[in-house]
Amino acid sequence: MKGVILAGGKGTRLYPLTRLMNKHLLPVGKYPMVCYGIDRLRRGGITDILLVISKQSAGQYTDFLGSGAEFGVSLTYKIQEEAGGIAEALELAEGFILPGERFVVLLGDNLFMDDLGAYMEKYQEQPQGTAKVLLKPVEDARRYGVPVFDSEDASLIAYIEEKPEQPKTKFCVTGIYMYDEAVFDIIRRIAPSRRGELEITDVNNIYAGERKLTYDVLKEWWSDAGTFQSLQEAGEKLKNTLP
Repeated sequence: MKGVILAGGKGTRLYPLTRLMNKHLLPVGKYPMVCYGIDRLRRGGITDILLVISKQSAGQYTDFLGSGAEFGVSLTYKIQEEAGGIAEALELAEGFILPGERFVVLLGDNLFMDDLGAYMEKYQEQPQGTAKVLLKPVEDARRYGVPVFDSEDASLIAYIEEKPEQPKTKFCVTGIYMYDEAVFDIIRRIAPSRRGELEITDVNNIYAGERKLTYDVLKEWWSDAGTFQSLQEAGEKLKNTLP
């Protein structure tokens, strides 16, 4: 399997820090945030990784990460010219992912401790054209995409509600997804949302509507380090962790 880390975006919730540098290069413990996603993929056996980055920070990424050899991986870079949504950024992986290949997608601000290997093995057993997302129970699911489970098959997600006022479950969909090349055709089927972006929830809901979206639940610590509080908490949690 290959890996794709989506590390563009504007990081508006972390302004003015993100006026200085891209969110995914902000320090978490002793390393830039993006290093932990690279490390999680490497530990799961993935060494061929695509980084989707913004043009404003491309030089900073290549200066620090280079080819990826120092981190035990091979990095390829693609530029997302304008922030047009997670699904738009994911679409840039077409061509890097070859026919028949499966891959893991990480949002660059998702930090976690689970070993991805077991989840990847289960996904490899699924039929072609299906997808998997990883979930985590949270205290306030209203901040996230919330899965509603299939009433006939508990291994499937029926649909995902984005930031619901009254969540139907206590779980959130983390920024960890597994697909094959069929996802690129699905991205071409969706339209921009009201905020003008191609939403990954719309992609996952097509899979869910076709009863092709499975899930697993993360067992260990997870955070999306997209706010000042979560960034500080992640730094404390990972301060002695070495990618």
